[in-house]
Amino acid sequence: MRIEKYSLGIGDRFGRAGLAQLRAIQLAERAGVVVVPVWNKSFREHSLIGTRPDDVRAEADAAVRRGGWKHAYHVDADHVGLKTVDGFLAASDFYTLDVADFIGQPAEDGAIDAFVRDMAPFRGTLRIPGVDAAFQVDDAVLEKIGRTYLRAVMEAGRTYRHVAAAKGEGTFIAEVSTDEATEPQLPFELFFILGALAREKVPVQTIAPKFSGKFLKGIDYVGDRQAFARELDADLAVVAHAVSVFGLPSSLKISVHTGSDKLSLYPIIHRALGKHGAGLHLKTAGTTWLEEVIGVALSGPRGLAAAKQVYQGALPRFDELVKPYATVVEIDRDRLPTAATVESWSAEDLVTRLRHDQGHRQYDPNLRQFVHVAFRVAAEMGDAWTGPLEAAAEVAGRCVTENLFDRHIRPLFLDP
Repeated sequence: MRIEKYSLGIGDRFGRAGLAQLRAIQLAERAGVVVVPVWNKSFREHSLIGTRPDDVRAEADAAVRRGGWKHAYHVDADHVGLKTVDGFLAASDFYTLDVADFIGQPAEDGAIDAFVRDMAPFRGTLRIPGVDAAFQVDDAVLEKIGRTYLRAVMEAGRTYRHVAAAKGEGTFIAEVSTDEATEPQLPFELFFILGALAREKVPVQTIAPKFSGKFLKGIDYVGDRQAFARELDADLAVVAHAVSVFGLPSSLKISVHTGSDKLSLYPIIHRALGKHGAGLHLKTAGTTWLEEVIGVALSGPRGLAAAKQVYQGALPRFDELVKPYATVVEIDRDRLPTAATVESWSAEDLVTRLRHDQGHRQYDPNLRQFVHVAFRVAAEMGDAWTGPLEAAAEVAGRCVTENLFDRHIRPLFLDP
């Protein structure tokens, strides 16, 4: 099984937006570009909402059947490791191997020495086609890479082999994420990480590197966009070179995690993909949940009350809700509106603050990030949330489709 050139990880907290998400992808198809949907939901999200991986498979299959989608699609076991992967084996054909906890941990005795020995042919001046800079590689450099990443790569290998033993080689797609390292990977580090994965015989098809800047939940990129452009350009060149040098799958491509709503980066990514003729996997998830909140608020008094209830229920639980996402949100708690203020809002008041329209004077990135992590409160509301969500299916679905197509797919894959 090979991942297609362009793919979009689509998340759906409550399992009701599958068809609306697919419609956005079908708009791209009509415009001449096939973007493959990858439904994803992590173990943590399943635990918080009370769903199972089989529910995601059922949603994806139903959306494809109802929507008449004729191309490939996948279901991602998102951010799994050996402790959590078994529950995803039946439902998933795409596995994001989460090895963040193992980055920087010591590898097994002798493993680093063996890695340095195997990478010895690359000692000296390393030049990667398409990357301007040359890199000086010696045993100390290789040992440092081994100390930082080898244990994580070996863990990815263990998880991959566990899945392969259950499902069979070649029947699923493997993604490896190193985006939760503390520092961005330099191009030559990414090259040797891919070399280490090849040593582990992991046929990785998407790799999620750590870029500089901040990829925060639900809001635009925070950082130096030109630095990001240089990093992405180099990483795309590294991936192409690693495929030929290490014999990795020709479908190998970059994956951008926490990629939704990085609106200022999409034109940069679009140009880089065109320059290199490269593919891309972009993960989105919470942006659909936020559009559902917007749609519910717009659907009428009952929906507006439910949307307010989510926020008002979340506010006193700020620390609890933010803690799991502490590294990917930056919320100024003092600037969040009070429960009483939100109670006084009209639907337009709420929507203009929550919708990702940075040109609107009322847009509130603190509110948007906080509602992003507040889905647990909605899950605990039960029918008090899912009832209004179902009643708002038409308007919420329209919000989801327009957001994914206009703000994400179009600038990434269609517009220059």
